[in-house]
Amino acid sequence: MKRPTPKIKVFIDTNVLIAGLASVTGASAAILDLCEAEVIQMVVSRQVLVEADRNITAKLPGIVSRFRQFIQRLAPLMVEDPRADEVKKAANLVDQKDAPILAAAQAAGVDFLVTLDKRHFLASGWGSKFGIKVVSPLEFLKFFEGLYLEK
Repeated sequence: MKRPTPKIKVFIDTNVLIAGLASVTGASAAILDLCEAEVIQMVVSRQVLVEADRNITAKLPGIVSRFRQFIQRLAPLMVEDPRADEVKKAANLVDQKDAPILAAAQAAGVDFLVTLDKRHFLASGWGSKFGIKVVSPLEFLKFFEGLYLEK
């Protein structure tokens, strides 16, 4: 009997979550579709959900109920916000405001951190130090597509 392949665990940054819900097209939306189809395991921290809710309420009030229903229906793996020492360690690699995201992703043991934050995350090249692949939504989709083309 063939054993099931474990799902790829993907930490979704706030900006990807908002972009994916604000538009039904694009790489961020495609990643949320994969999460919803349970093809990949969506991981978020409490901070991501609070930040997303706050930003959507302020900037995109028309999709607040859609966002909340999506999160309730999907029930992503939610990790607690990281401890202060974990945030401090992450702050050595990324901007202080982004350190809780990196620390939460690492504590969750994810395979990928998917973000649209090119300036603070994608340009830094620190991912290997934390054992996490930090990628844009499009880069993740290319990787994911490659998994199926190899088979």
